[in-house]
Amino acid sequence: MNANILVFIIQAFVLCIFAHQSANDIVVEQSEFAGDENPTSFLKKEYSLSKPFQGHWDFGGSTVIASDFIRLTPDSQSHRGAVWCKIPVRMRHWEVQMHFRVHGSSGNLFGDGIAFWYIDPAVSKFNGPVFGMQDKFRGLGVLLDTYSNHNGPHSHDHPYISAMVNNGSLAYDHDRDGTHSQLDGCTARFRNRDHDTLLSIRYVNNALLVATDIENKQIWQPCFRVPNVKLPTHFVFGVSAMTGDLSDNHDLLSVKVYEIEPLTWTPKPTVGWSFLRIFLLVLFCAIGLVTLLVLGLVYHTRQQRNKKRFY
Repeated sequence: MNANILVFIIQAFVLCIFAHQSANDIVVEQSEFAGDENPTSFLKKEYSLSKPFQGHWDFGGSTVIASDFIRLTPDSQSHRGAVWCKIPVRMRHWEVQMHFRVHGSSGNLFGDGIAFWYIDPAVSKFNGPVFGMQDKFRGLGVLLDTYSNHNGPHSHDHPYISAMVNNGSLAYDHDRDGTHSQLDGCTARFRNRDHDTLLSIRYVNNALLVATDIENKQIWQPCFRVPNVKLPTHFVFGVSAMTGDLSDNHDLLSVKVYEIEPLTWTPKPTVGWSFLRIFLLVLFCAIGLVTLLVLGLVYHTRQQRNKKRFY
């Protein structure tokens, strides 16, 4: 057989082997936070809140509705404001994206903070001591605390985001900033930013995932993930804020709620090609090699016949 044909067939076989190996190296990234980019999430307008701020929501306390935002508290002392969805949540897997702003005139002393809630609708929701909400609540609170009340040094800086799950028996300890009852937390410098700040709270398969976008990069940065969090359905969403001796403007621009369709398999960081796709790739390579071999034999036979004509 002609040497060039043999080399060509060997090269084709090697390429098929590398293609097979590359197929095993190809991965599918799983989005950690859903929102608009995740095809398995669906916007639920009945639970969401955006301008002109009409819908199934109650407003209370010092809350003032402007054209582009809802001001839960002004930058003055001793104010508490909140907004609450009237419809109990029937979804088991959900994500809430909260678009907010915390800002004020003070550069050093400011407070107290803003919070997201998923709680029992029977709880009194206005004018409470925990960021504007009643203490000893039943449900989930994600607390964005801007002022450190702790007398001694903290293991973290403020502003600080933490989560707390309560069955109605725990009191929030302001003197220790709730660190004894928190699930987890992270430092996030969301105050006095010149751009939008967003918070994502995701509850899927009994796992709570909290992330932020406070750098104006349109990328979610993980704050913390807590497994084995048991939350019932038919609680309600809400957002509240509070000022005390110190103050800030606490503004809410929107609340977007998504229903999440969880994966039916165990999530993994990467997912390789399926056996069927690898089998088909190898099959096509084999067919191609056979075809090349037949063409090479035909070509070789014709070359031999042409040589005999000159003898």
